[in-house]
Amino acid sequence: EVQLQAYGGGLVQVGGSLRLSCAASGFTADDYVIGWFRQAPGTERDLTVSDFVAFVTANGNIAYEDSVKGRFTISRDNAKNTVYLQMNSLKPEDTAVYYCAAGTTNFLTDYPGSYDYWGQGTLVTVSS
Repeated sequence: EVQLQAYGGGLVQVGGSLRLSCAASGFTADDYVIGWFRQAPGTERDLTVSDFVAFVTANGNIAYEDSVKGRFTISRDNAKNTVYLQMNSLKPEDTAVYYCAAGTTNFLTDYPGSYDYWGQGTLVTVSS
C-alpha cells in the first residue's frame, strides 16, 4: 500500500526551527517528485498553486516558494525513504498545516494536481 506520512509539526516561537519529515512506504520516494504544500488552519478549499512551499525532483532539482527561500531547506534521505523540510527563522505567517505529496511528473510541480499521493498533514504553529 502506498502511503506518505508527514510528521514533525508542533508549536514553536518566532525565529525558531522545526524539521518536518515525509516518510514514504509502498514505493521508492527517490523515484518521485516530493512536494510540500501548506494551508492555514481552518481553510476550507482545495490546495492551489498559492499553497506551494517546496519540491525536490527525482534528479535533485529543488525549488521554493519565494517567502521561504533562504529559510526552508528540502532534502532527501534515500536510505530512510524520507524527505525533510527544515524550517528556520519561522514567522507567524508560516503557521499552517503542512502536507507532503509524491508525483511522477517533473512539470507544474508547484501545482497540487500534479501529485498522485498525499500525506495527512502536520500542523505547524508559530507563536509571537
